[in-house]
Amino acid sequence: MTEPTTALQEQVSALGPFFTFETHAAGSEPIAPWRKLSEVARVESGVLAERVASVRAALAGGGGRPAEEVELRVAASVAHLGLVARVVSPLLGLAALHRLPSRPPTLDDLRWHSGLGGAFALSLPRETVAAVATGDAVATGDAVATGDAGSVTGAGAAGALLEGPVRDLVDAVAAFSVSRRILWGNVASAVNGAAAGIVSAAPALARPARTAALLMLRHPQLRDAHTVDPRNGRFRRRSCCLIYRAAPDAAGAVCGDCVLVRR
Repeated sequence: MTEPTTALQEQVSALGPFFTFETHAAGSEPIAPWRKLSEVARVESGVLAERVASVRAALAGGGGRPAEEVELRVAASVAHLGLVARVVSPLLGLAALHRLPSRPPTLDDLRWHSGLGGAFALSLPRETVAAVATGDAVATGDAVATGDAGSVTGAGAAGALLEGPVRDLVDAVAAFSVSRRILWGNVASAVNGAAAGIVSAAPALARPARTAALLMLRHPQLRDAHTVDPRNGRFRRRSCCLIYRAAPDAAGAVCGDCVLVRR
């Protein structure tokens, strides 16, 4: 019989490439090619600078230009959006399918090996997934809608994720002269994008996915980073990830949730 942890891992991974993850024993040293994701947040490691440079080269190559013609802050913002989306998605998937981890993993707990052109490989501590599978986690299903006592705990778990690994990534990328308003807008966009991905892959999970996303989007850091049209529920961020500026003459297309999209 499939272990509950393995079954939950398979269910989340089935939602799409940004939700897929492996597992490892908490506290264990990574075995190559796996590395600690916390390397990204340590400026002295050079890992983030290397990734930003790779994203910059890829953006420039798409427009047939040399890398130096793409602003460094543009590449840093795009790299940040990808990193945050990869961290947030599987945890939102766990919340939609079951529960939100009461103690979300830190960047030091997470493992990755880098890659461009899609979702990079990610590994979560086995104990985090086991806690969700066995009930040592926070139910989010009706907490936001009802405003019951569970909403306080759920908000605390969401806050721990946003104030922990997510903030660490924001702080690290801010060193590349990217506005924190843009970076927290990236986070809000990543949360909404993950919820939309879950709904697309598994429509039956629409309610818990949107509820878990709302729990995060109501956090003080994200509350002013987006708007939701009360008429149709359409999400719009209040900033721009800057990717349009990577095109020649800064005339590229903008994302569907961008503040620059004409209403």
